[in-house]
Amino acid sequence: MKKKFNNVDRLYKVFIYVALITLAISIIVPVAWVFMASIKENKEFYTNPWALPAGFYFQNFINAFEKASMGSYFFNSVISTALALVILLVVSLPASYVLARYKFKGKRILNTLFMAGLFINVNYIVVPIFLMLMGWDDALNISFFLDNIVVLAVVYAATAIPFTVYLLSSYFQTLPKAYEEAALIDGCGYFKTMIKVMIPMAKPSIVTVILFNFLAFWNEYIIALTLMSGSNRTLPVGLLALMQASRGKAEYGMMYAGLVIVMLPTLILYIMVQKKLTQGMTLGGLKD
Repeated sequence: MKKKFNNVDRLYKVFIYVALITLAISIIVPVAWVFMASIKENKEFYTNPWALPAGFYFQNFINAFEKASMGSYFFNSVISTALALVILLVVSLPASYVLARYKFKGKRILNTLFMAGLFINVNYIVVPIFLMLMGWDDALNISFFLDNIVVLAVVYAATAIPFTVYLLSSYFQTLPKAYEEAALIDGCGYFKTMIKVMIPMAKPSIVTVILFNFLAFWNEYIIALTLMSGSNRTLPVGLLALMQASRGKAEYGMMYAGLVIVMLPTLILYIMVQKKLTQGMTLGGLKD
């Protein structure tokens, strides 16, 4: 009986390893192929697109930045993503801390509203958001709320608040009350206790929130396409225009260079915060 159990356990482990290796290959191979294709000359795509690049053709990236305006799109994405993350953390950290650590009237209602926000897909309400902003422009007779990087960042942050508050409040609930009591004895007020003691202890969870929301904001397409109808396009919207133009002109190297420009910041950020991301995903489930 024990031998049979060991055989089943081995088969299960083999199945898990095969599944993980297959998943890793299905992710690594396309990413590596995009990176190799981004440094190829156009003529190399007509011979054997799966062959290794003959050299490092950096002109593809120069053309993507200059001809396709990927530089300005990249700058717009950096500004909108960074500003959205700052607004999100400034609003969500105090809100999640108060909801997790204090009792007050209306707490249940607020928790219910935040929970309800988790089930709202922002793609379904992007048209009402567009009509609302356009109505504000028409009412004030200005052209401010549409095609504005700051407004786009505010919309990004607002749509991510329910998920962020839910995740951070769950983490704050796991922290012992002894730290707050010690800080109050030392003369810290509620705000100073949150800033000096509790938020630094929640760094793993904050890093997790930053990474998840960075991925969402950086790769977001539908809201940016709807609200940024002018020249202030973000990188995903500009990438679509680049792909359409590159296919028409058969400039495949420039198209893949644009894909690398979009992917590279995400990969770099993930490599930098990988350990803290794992801590944030595991510590949140522990109770002291």
